[in-house]
Amino acid sequence: MWDRTPPKESGLWQNDGHASVPRMDEPPVLLALDDRGIATATLNRPARGNAYDGHLLGALAAGLAELAPRADLRALVIRGAGKHFQAGADLDWLARMAEEASAEAFAASMATTRTMQILNEFPRPTLAVVHGACFGGGCGLVCSVDVALATPEALFGLTEVRVGVAPTPISVQMVEAMGLRHTRRYALTGERFDAAEAMRIGLVHEVVRAERLEARLAEILDAILLAAPSAVALTKRSFLAANDLLIDAPTTARLAEESWRQRASGEGREGLSAFREKRKPLWYRPA
Repeated sequence: MWDRTPPKESGLWQNDGHASVPRMDEPPVLLALDDRGIATATLNRPARGNAYDGHLLGALAAGLAELAPRADLRALVIRGAGKHFQAGADLDWLARMAEEASAEAFAASMATTRTMQILNEFPRPTLAVVHGACFGGGCGLVCSVDVALATPEALFGLTEVRVGVAPTPISVQMVEAMGLRHTRRYALTGERFDAAEAMRIGLVHEVVRAERLEARLAEILDAILLAAPSAVALTKRSFLAANDLLIDAPTTARLAEESWRQRASGEGREGLSAFREKRKPLWYRPA
């Protein structure tokens, strides 16, 4: 008989199997597990657009680690609390990390790189439900799941270069999801784009009206429940391995190294300052 009692160590779990309305004293990620084995991870910093910092990344990685070995787990859904799915990195946190010593700065970039890797290689089907803003690392999360749905109003952007940093922690997942051609355009320009374009380039699978979204999600989850769990896990692992998409430790370290060094560079510091001061960066020369 399967044990459906969620782990208690993290303090992230909701008792009723559904994410509740966030409270000020709640953690940055809420986890729920229903009696079918469908887990939900809700990013829970709505006042900051669910922007990630070290605390949120740590909570998400810990939650994924707790869920992964559960025999009763069938699928994982990623959501965002409040108006937005995920607005990328918390720029105040990035600015603080730019001032840290190299070891601490590298650790911050490793947290991002490893969390995306863990999600990408998660042993069960993963889904993202996107509404509102989905920028930077939010797109990385979407690239790292197996099925992505978005509302027509969702807005996307690989915006890191606009603030002088580089999206290296999510580069492997972006190219795998969108292809090199589309990744090169949007990661190099930082342009924003709508849900229809996100579907055209492969970032999301379907654009679904908000009033229909939960029903469509339920249909896809039901399809997953019809599939044999171990066959699904093997299929996913095989696809990633056969296409060299299982990231090894040296590659993870290199991506994190590139990330923190650019963040700590003069461009990185200027870009973050310009964003916080609501001005154009010094490298901008209009026609």
